[in-house]
Amino acid sequence: MGEKVKGNLVIIGGAEDKSGESGILKDVVFMAGGAKARLMVLTTATEKPQEVGQVYREVFTRLGVNEINILNIENRDQANDPENSRKILEATAIFFTGGDQLRITSILGGTQAYKALMDANQKGISIIGTSAGASVMSSTMIVDGNSNDPARKCTLMMAPGLGLLEQAIIDQHFAQRGRIGRLLCGVAENPYILGVGIDEDTAIKVYPDARFEVIGTNSVMVIDGRTIKSSNVSELQPEELLCINNATLHVLTKGYGFDMKDRKVLKLH
Repeated sequence: MGEKVKGNLVIIGGAEDKSGESGILKDVVFMAGGAKARLMVLTTATEKPQEVGQVYREVFTRLGVNEINILNIENRDQANDPENSRKILEATAIFFTGGDQLRITSILGGTQAYKALMDANQKGISIIGTSAGASVMSSTMIVDGNSNDPARKCTLMMAPGLGLLEQAIIDQHFAQRGRIGRLLCGVAENPYILGVGIDEDTAIKVYPDARFEVIGTNSVMVIDGRTIKSSNVSELQPEELLCINNATLHVLTKGYGFDMKDRKVLKLH
């Protein structure tokens, strides 16, 4: 973890403040280069790219960005267009909007645009994602699962993500949609990875050394599966309830962070 990813990541739990103080998006602008930023807003996840793109254009313009490029790659032919790869590589930061994370991976996966994204991150370009754009950051992503429901074996669906964040799975809109059960199920099935649940208007800034910092107004839950002593996940029949023994849970707010290599909470301020 942390050896392959060179650029910073900002992973937002969705519903970030766009009209008030906009603290998270101000951080995004700063990381992108402020007024000199060349910010790419990638709308692949949404089925309303013009509407969503315009929202972010207005927000980032208000926050002082002069050059904003809205790029809607909506099929694999466009994802293999060299012109779109060039645009990605010229950006100082790339912002994935919300929508459906499977649209991102199914349209971009294995294409020239995907390669450009990986190359950009290796060169130190910050990549940001909100909601579905957050889930897609990890090597394995949650694509479906029950909210506000106890953990059950066959209610969780996972798929390969973009692989920008290793050995972790991300869930978003976390407390607001009651998603602790499905994240616990994901960790029980893959106890070597970290489960990271991010609330709305909250984000983690992930640095190249695999430390992250919590920003925003709510909380982040980290579930460490390495301490699990036993679970019944391999014995369950469909829809049966999950039982886990000795999982480690951390709840972090602004001013705290987490070392994903050493699995330690960090007090930052």
